[in-house]
Amino acid sequence: MIDTLFGKDYHVVKSIYFDKPGGSNWFVSYHQDLTISVKEKAVVEGYAPWTVKQEQYAVQPPLSILENNFTIRIHLDDTDENNGALRVVPGSHLKGIYRPETIDWEKEVEETCAVQKGGLMIMRPLLLHASSRTTNQHPRRVIHIEFSSLELPLPLHWSERVNLPG
Repeated sequence: MIDTLFGKDYHVVKSIYFDKPGGSNWFVSYHQDLTISVKEKAVVEGYAPWTVKQEQYAVQPPLSILENNFTIRIHLDDTDENNGALRVVPGSHLKGIYRPETIDWEKEVEETCAVQKGGLMIMRPLLLHASSRTTNQHPRRVIHIEFSSLELPLPLHWSERVNLPG
């Protein structure tokens, strides 16, 4: 599927397990995924600012890295507007860094991405996305896997790089 949609030479660069229990009541406001995880912190032009997330170094790379990457989200539960399905601004990934506070709701639309259990959602990290609070007591579990076909400039290395078979 990855070869067909995006081409060869992609590898896994990050994976996250999201577990939003049915009784949870948090939301995530609109944002883009602007950082990547790397093995070690290093001074490299165009890579900043640095943070540490879940014991991994995270850094905002140049836009060209973010534009190349994509994410596959594997849904382990039925997900809809009642249990925190992603809400997205279609086409926002084509606008570079697009700050949520600058969204022009006169021009933009919001879509809710309902996905059935076992279904996939494919998105770009630059897609503005958010999720609402749970209102139906149903869980929302998602395996989130990020891919890239690019190598990072030395001495940087992807922290979770896994080559795909084939």
